[in-house]
Amino acid sequence: MSEQLAKELQLEEENAAFPEVVAAAEGPFITGENIDTSSDLMLAQMLQMEFDREYDAQLRREEKKINGDSKVSISFENYRKVHPYDSDSSEDEVDWQDTRHDPYRADKPTTTPRRGFIGKGKDITTKHDEVVCGRKNTARMENFAPEFQVGDGIGMDLKLSNQVFNALKQHAYSEERRSARLHEKKEHSTAEKAVDPKTRLLLYKMVNSGMLETITGCISTGKESVVFHAYGGSATEDKVIPPECAIKVFKTTLNEFKNRDKYIKDDYRFKDRFSKLNPRKIIRMWAEKEMHNLTRMQNAGIPCPQVVILKKHVLVMSFIGQDQVPAPKLKDVTLSSEDMKKAYYQILNMMQQLYRECNLVHADLSEYNMLWHDGKVWLIDVSQSVEPTHPHGLEFLFRDCRNVSQFFQKGGVAEALNERELFNAVSGLNITADNEVDFQAEIEALEKMNEDHVQNHGKKLSTFSSDGDPPIYDE
Repeated sequence: MSEQLAKELQLEEENAAFPEVVAAAEGPFITGENIDTSSDLMLAQMLQMEFDREYDAQLRREEKKINGDSKVSISFENYRKVHPYDSDSSEDEVDWQDTRHDPYRADKPTTTPRRGFIGKGKDITTKHDEVVCGRKNTARMENFAPEFQVGDGIGMDLKLSNQVFNALKQHAYSEERRSARLHEKKEHSTAEKAVDPKTRLLLYKMVNSGMLETITGCISTGKESVVFHAYGGSATEDKVIPPECAIKVFKTTLNEFKNRDKYIKDDYRFKDRFSKLNPRKIIRMWAEKEMHNLTRMQNAGIPCPQVVILKKHVLVMSFIGQDQVPAPKLKDVTLSSEDMKKAYYQILNMMQQLYRECNLVHADLSEYNMLWHDGKVWLIDVSQSVEPTHPHGLEFLFRDCRNVSQFFQKGGVAEALNERELFNAVSGLNITADNEVDFQAEIEALEKMNEDHVQNHGKKLSTFSSDGDPPIYDE
């Protein structure tokens, strides 16, 4: 009798510790005296059930540890092996994460049927009802751009009139376009005295590689480029870095270049690479063009900046000046009559060298693009320079002669030639015209003849005849 009593007490303790569980997937599973433990399947089911309960208990502990006292909680309900009747939650609680309806989210206004009204008799409500339209407009605000904060108008039962909704819609659209423009400008263009992220990365690489020691600041701005001053770094085996450098960053905006394609599309050195379909390549080509022109001038001994390196649209040159102070432009410096006369003859000699030895025409020569440093004139800004065989090369040369002649005649240089005499002296041509109109007409006739010759016989030999000067060949 005592053994039977002890067995019953043991069973009661086991039932209290492990309550009976009915497995939904495996069918009815009952614990008690009548369990046949000789069946391997039954033992496996019991062990699996015990493992699942331990696994669920571990998940609950993880939930409690992660959630803590937070108002927003996470649930591992989908990962549990035994389903919610075994959880600690009461039957009255509802897990809103397992339901499709959120009680804290206001319902969107119901749509009006196609017939245009709901209700009957005095209770009829049309689609033009003020309250219905106001709620619909509030719901439609959710379609605005994510950057435009509209708040929880539906939850507050906000009613917007058509006038207010249209004004907000137009404002949201304007803000979206403005944001897109600012992003485009930041990513793809250089500002007046700043650089875009891609250009800044190029400058960082130059400093990190040791080519430049430091970049001090902006020294000049123009329509096409921004110029910075920098101190040179350590020299390499194949490059000599000057103590002070000028970094010319060509602006990546296309507005300044859309009217200057004539300087590059007819230049045979770049004609094959010129593309109207991809205008951003023009900017890099413009920087490359200045590098090649400066190299020609340097080889001919013309005073100009020395090219250090070209990286995409960033050109590093030697700095014309001293101690971060750039050399003054010829228009800003006050010279004595002797220095002015000396500068004139130096420019005349440089124009002849540029035309005959470098086979180039500056195309924008004026007192704004000439610097006075160490008692002599230095030429800068030669990105637009072209060869005399360019369809407009002689026109550009005549314009340069006019600018130089007018500047030095106003400066009191009595020996200064007029533009027609200066043109003949530089080019070696002998155009004898009594007035400027006939002179320009002969220039255009020579350009037309040269263009026809280039198209028929190639582009290396110039057909301009000069008095005693040899024909001009390309390098």
